[in-house]
Amino acid sequence: MSPRFRYDAWHGGPDPLEPPVDLRAALDQLGRDVMEGASPRAALEELLRTGTRDVSGLDDLTRRLWQRRSELQRRHRLDGTIAEVRRLLDRALQQERLALAADTGEDARFRELQLGALPPDAAGQVAELANYDWRSPDAREAFEEIQQLLGSEVLEQRFQGMKQAMQQVTPEDVERVRAMLDDLSALLAAHARGDADVPQKFEQFMAEHGEFFPENPRNVDELIDALAARSAAAQRLMNSMNAQQRDELMALSQQAFGDPRIAQALQRLDQQLQQLRPGEDWTGRARFRGDQPMGLAEATAAMAELGEMDRLAEQLGQAYPGASLADIDLEALERQLGPQAVVDAQRLSQIERQLRRQGLLQRAPDGSLRLSPRAMRRLGETALRSVISQLRSQRGERDTDRAGAAGELTGTTRPWSYGDSEPWDASRTVRNAVLRRAAEGADSPLLDIADLEVAETEQRSRAAVVLCVDTSWSMVQDGRWVPMKRTALALHHLVATRFRSDALQLVTFGRYASTVEVGELAALEGVWEQGTNLHHALLLAGRHLRRHPDAEPVVLVVTDGEPTAHLEPDGEAVFQYPPDPRTLVATLSEVDALTRLGTTLSVFMLGEDPRLAAFVDLLARRGGGRVVAPSADGLGAAVVGDYLRTKRRR
Repeated sequence: MSPRFRYDAWHGGPDPLEPPVDLRAALDQLGRDVMEGASPRAALEELLRTGTRDVSGLDDLTRRLWQRRSELQRRHRLDGTIAEVRRLLDRALQQERLALAADTGEDARFRELQLGALPPDAAGQVAELANYDWRSPDAREAFEEIQQLLGSEVLEQRFQGMKQAMQQVTPEDVERVRAMLDDLSALLAAHARGDADVPQKFEQFMAEHGEFFPENPRNVDELIDALAARSAAAQRLMNSMNAQQRDELMALSQQAFGDPRIAQALQRLDQQLQQLRPGEDWTGRARFRGDQPMGLAEATAAMAELGEMDRLAEQLGQAYPGASLADIDLEALERQLGPQAVVDAQRLSQIERQLRRQGLLQRAPDGSLRLSPRAMRRLGETALRSVISQLRSQRGERDTDRAGAAGELTGTTRPWSYGDSEPWDASRTVRNAVLRRAAEGADSPLLDIADLEVAETEQRSRAAVVLCVDTSWSMVQDGRWVPMKRTALALHHLVATRFRSDALQLVTFGRYASTVEVGELAALEGVWEQGTNLHHALLLAGRHLRRHPDAEPVVLVVTDGEPTAHLEPDGEAVFQYPPDPRTLVATLSEVDALTRLGTTLSVFMLGEDPRLAAFVDLLARRGGGRVVAPSADGLGAAVVGDYLRTKRRR
C-alpha cells in the first residue's frame, strides 16, 4: 500500500521554503551606520531595532505590543464583579420586597424595616443578608448566585479553569476546595522549611487535588511559579482599583460560597506565595479607562496579560545587562502578536548569528566588535557596484570586471564570472575542484562552475595611488562624510580586486594628516576640529610615492575647504582663518615637489566656496593638476572614473 501523507500549516518557526535572510542588505545597513560614526556594536543594535526591508525590527514589535496594551486598557474597566453583585442584589431585594408586600403580618413589616436599614454599599448589604431567612425563593436564588459568583471569581483568580469547573457548587464541593487550600498551604510551608519529603508530599497532593490544576505542574516549583504569577496579577488588580472599590471587593470576597474560611485560606496562600516568589511584581498597577466591565477573574487574567506584555517589552528592548535575542519568550510573543512576530524575531536572531558565524563581525583585542576584513570587502564591493552603475549611466559604457586586456599575465587569478574572456588557470581550477569534492563528498560533480579561475592580464603600468580625504568638521556638517567614506571603500575595493599591482594609500587630513587602513576610515567618527592641513596630507602622499619609484604616481584629493593649516618644522600644526600666506606657500611647495615626481594630481572640490575655487584654480595652473567639482552623491563616480581615466591614458 502506498504511504499516505497529510499536509498542514507549518508550525515549526520560519517557513523552510522562505529564502534565507538577506545578509548583504543587513551588512549594507550595518556598514552605513558605521560610516556615519556609530560603533559596530551600536550599528548592530540599531539594525536589530529597525529591522530590514523584509523583517520587522524590535522597535516595530515593541510598538505593536504597546498598541495592543493600550487597546486593552482603553476598552475595559475593573468593576465588573461589583456591578454584577449589585445587579443580582437589586433583583433579590426587589423580589423579597414583593413577597413581603403580599404578607400582612407583623413579621413581614419587621423584615421590611430590616431591609430598609441595610448599609448603602453592596459589600455591607451582602454581609448583613448572609444569615437572612428569605421569604421569596427567587430572591434566595439570586442571593445564592451572588455567593457562587464571588466564590468562582476569587478561585479563578488563583486557579486557572476553576470558574468553569465551579458552575454548580454543592456544600461538598466547597468543602473539597477548602481542604485543597489547607493541603496546599501545608505543602508550601513544608517547601519553605526545606523539608526533605517535599517531592513525596507534592506527588500525594497532586494525586488528591490534581483536578484543580489543569496545567499539570511537574514539581512543586512549577506549581509555585504558576500560582505566584496569578496571585501577583490579582494583587496588581487590587492595586489598580480606587480605595472604595478595593475595600468593597475585599469585603465581598469574604462571602465567597457563603464560607468566610475560603477567603481566609486564599489570603494565607497569597502571603505564602509572596514570601516564596518576592521577585514577582506585587506592587504594579494599571489604569483601565474603557466602558466594558470585566469580572474579577477576567480582570486578573487581563492583569496577567499586561504583565506578560511588560516582560516582553523588556525583552524586546534589550536594554538590560547581558541582553540577548534568545531571551525573548517566543510563546508569549505569539500569544500577543501572532506567528509572524515570532518569525520576525527568529530571523533577527538569525541575522545576528550569521553575521558572527560568517566572520562579518569579529572581536577586537580590546573586546569591542568591529567589521572584519571580509565585511569591508563586501561593503567595498557594494560601493563599487554603485559607482560603476553611475559611471555607466553617465557615459553609456558597459561594466567590465577585467584587470586588463588580453596581454601580459599579471601572475594573479580570480574566480571566473559571466563574460570573462581571459584564459583559465588550469592548476588553480583543478585545486579548487579537489578541495570542494573533499569537503562535499565523492558524489559531488568533478568540476563545478564555482571552481573556475581565470588568469588576469595587465597592459597598464603599475601605479602608486594616494587618496587624500578631508576629515574636517565641515565634511560632517554638510553631509559629505558618508559619501567620502563610500568613495574610499569603492576605490580600495577596485584596486584590491582589479588592479592588485597598484599600491593604494589612504590619507585623512584635518588639523593633522595620517595614513589609515580602509577599516579605520570606515569606522572613523567625525570630531569637531578646526583646520584643513592639506600640506601635511601631501607630505605623507609624497612619502608613499617615493617608496614606489617604479610606479606611476597618482594623487587624488577630496576636500570641501581651502588649506587653513600647515606643519611647522617642529611638527606642530598652525591653524589660521582666513589662511595665513605661509600655509598657502607651504601647501604649494608640496604640490611642486609632487609635480617634480611626475605626479598626476586631481582635486575633487565639494561645495561652492569661492576661496576654495580660487585656490584649486591656482593649484591646477601651478602643478598641471585637474579639478573636478562633483556633487556629494557623484563623488564616488568622479574619483573612480578619474582613476580609471589615468589607467586608460597610461
